[in-house]
Amino acid sequence: MKDATALPQSLLVLGGTSEIALATARRLIARRTRTVWLAGRPSPALQNAAGSLRALGADVHTVAFDALDPESHEAVLGKVFADGPVDMVLLAFGILGDQAHDERDPVRAVRVAQTNYTGAVSAGLVAGRALQSQGHGSLVVLSSTAAERARRADFIYGSSKAGLDVFAQGLGDALHGTGVHVMVVRPGTVRTGHPAAGRRTPLASTPEAVATAIELGLRRRSETVWVPGALRPLMTALRHAPRAVYRWLTA
Repeated sequence: MKDATALPQSLLVLGGTSEIALATARRLIARRTRTVWLAGRPSPALQNAAGSLRALGADVHTVAFDALDPESHEAVLGKVFADGPVDMVLLAFGILGDQAHDERDPVRAVRVAQTNYTGAVSAGLVAGRALQSQGHGSLVVLSSTAAERARRADFIYGSSKAGLDVFAQGLGDALHGTGVHVMVVRPGTVRTGHPAAGRRTPLASTPEAVATAIELGLRRRSETVWVPGALRPLMTALRHAPRAVYRWLTA
């Protein structure tokens, strides 16, 4: 499917203040999307994000959603799906954490894992089941190249993304043939407004570049998208590098 009908008319964003998610929403609104739900913790940032999308002509709603409260996910997301069909769910919430501090504070490390993995398992299952019940739709999951292999610099974050990545692949297999399309997106370093994301890194991208790749992946019904595409062969090589060599390369 490469025509415009592969793009959603309605979009639910889990992680409504994510810069990648908002860049994706802007791009999809410019193409076909007319209704957007931004789900996240109530905050001025969430309201500002909704206002910026309304200015583009979309009908935008905010939804109180907490990744760390999985018991609420079914009720919260159920209300969105009860309002009408949702063509696409973008699972975009997550935290980088602070590796140096988190190593010394297991409670903080666990919060990274609970947000990026446990919360995503809950929300992903609820969203996947709702999409299956309506018989169509795409679930787009923001993973990371950090999921491919542990690095000393960010192994807590990377391990949480590795769990998310495997979960999303398995969910895609479970939903295959149901009319639901699951797409895993693996960006490298993305230059956003977050201080930790400002480092100059080879093959770094921007939220807009990730949004462009997501649109192309939707049109092609891709199951995995790398951003930029050159990361795919690079990460394949690094994944199979001897551990001592990989440790030296990523030190």
